[in-house]
Amino acid sequence: MKVCVLGTGSWGTALAQVLADNQQEVVMWGIDPKEVEDIEVHHQNTKFFETKIHPDIHASSDLEVVKDADVILAAVPTLALEEVLTKASQHLSKPVIIINVAKGFHPVTHERLSVVIHNIVPKDKCRAVVSLIGPSHAEEVIIRLMTSINAVSDDEEAAKVVQHLFSNHYFRVYRNTDVIGAEIGVAIKNVMAIASGILEGSGQGDNARAALMTRGLAEMTRYGLALGAKQETFLGLDGVGDLIVTCTSRHSRNFMAGYKIGLDQGSKLFWQENKKTVEGVFACKVVYEEAMKRNISMPITSEVYAVLYENKSPLDAMKDLMARDLKAE
Repeated sequence: MKVCVLGTGSWGTALAQVLADNQQEVVMWGIDPKEVEDIEVHHQNTKFFETKIHPDIHASSDLEVVKDADVILAAVPTLALEEVLTKASQHLSKPVIIINVAKGFHPVTHERLSVVIHNIVPKDKCRAVVSLIGPSHAEEVIIRLMTSINAVSDDEEAAKVVQHLFSNHYFRVYRNTDVIGAEIGVAIKNVMAIASGILEGSGQGDNARAALMTRGLAEMTRYGLALGAKQETFLGLDGVGDLIVTCTSRHSRNFMAGYKIGLDQGSKLFWQENKKTVEGVFACKVVYEEAMKRNISMPITSEVYAVLYENKSPLDAMKDLMARDLKAE
């Protein structure tokens, strides 16, 4: 199969290598000519990795490369997804499976990303949408460390295609049909990862992080159930699995964003200096606004929102969380 990866970032590159290891035809598309040349000519992506990448991976800055693809893997930031897929769909010559790997929501409509993709890509160009999501860091996948994630779709046959495309001795893919729960889980865990980083930067320890992750899982589940998700999804790879890896690792951009905010005891410098895509910052705003509208109790999310968008100090946020009315777990 020919797979076109939209985006030359770290996760797109790591997944492209999984595909190349599995003898699939892979071409990456990107807007940065230096990254494209680095991949195509030098077989590396030095902006993100020190290691060489599979020599059979090709790269181009011409969107025409999607024309005869069988599968499109969208590995661009959430905020760019709509624009990139709108342009790419104009070049498609046949129906394709579209794989989404971003984790978040549409910033204006608050829709889940699979819904956004279905709205963007014409039905005669889209065979199915599959989200490839779960606990994973590109930095580990690129050096072929063992990883397990989910192919999530209401089209199980398409999910099986994706499952077989990617699975090998170091990369195992399961299937999940709870699209709502999986997409909500992997988005909200980024909010919790920011909170976890704030705790670390503020000098808190393992006890605080354990409590945060446990109560964060409760929030994630509560929110998901209110929107129609299945409870068991949040005990799987796209729930507690992704929550663990993102809340505990310095590979996580969301954790490191929170860590800086904790060190600085405020988000002002983060907003001024950050140049990376931190999906949890945008997801937090969407989840907070939807929770307020639907009257869903989300105390951790609300405090992260206050730190990010209302200039509240992390110390005050932590104090207010600990001072909430006492109740049964």
